[in-house]
Amino acid sequence: MRTQEIRRMTALEDGHWWYRERRAVLRAELRRLRPGRALDIGAGGGGNTRVLVEEGWDATATDCSGFAVEVARDRGLRAVQADARDLPIESGSVDLVTALDVLEHIEEDYLATEQIARVLRPGGRALIAVPCDMSLWSAHDEAVGHVRRYCRDSLTGVVEKAGLRVERLWSWNVLLRPLVARRRRSSMGSDLERVHPLINAGLSAVVMLERRLPVRSLRGVTLFLCARRES
Repeated sequence: MRTQEIRRMTALEDGHWWYRERRAVLRAELRRLRPGRALDIGAGGGGNTRVLVEEGWDATATDCSGFAVEVARDRGLRAVQADARDLPIESGSVDLVTALDVLEHIEEDYLATEQIARVLRPGGRALIAVPCDMSLWSAHDEAVGHVRRYCRDSLTGVVEKAGLRVERLWSWNVLLRPLVARRRRSSMGSDLERVHPLINAGLSAVVMLERRLPVRSLRGVTLFLCARRES
């Protein structure tokens, strides 16, 4: 991700509905697990790493951007500059790996999932999020450095090829998909921008409502996947 996009994301993420609601998903998933050692790959400025720390995890952020690592360290986080395809982490040493909106930036995504599997302890888990559905491809994807958007089969395939067992796979941001699709058709660049407080609150409320509805099997804007290293 470009330095400009990291700056924009860091400035927006604490209040923006999309980041806030995605972190609600992260918190819910973390509370299913016993805290241990965590690695947040492609962490940017460490917004998700902060959630890991707040939930009791011994967390390290990694990012290929030196600027992102500096931002994370300024926030008081442990951060290491590293390529997701070649992590400087001991094999079998991590209980949880998070890779939220990372794989879509990497041409050789299979190398990144192989690294995730390598650093996980037996029984360790990976939580992965990616943008879904190439029909939603737009100037936004190009502006933020995406290589692809995933379908359920392509995401499952690259994770299972690395030797991980998929436990759960679900869609997120389902109710807002029609709105996103319409916006993306006229997109001229990144969608990362400030939103009027009333609109921000309304969009957040829609995503919060989604948690209570049986829509996870429908098409959304993002795919979440939880996988386990068996041995």
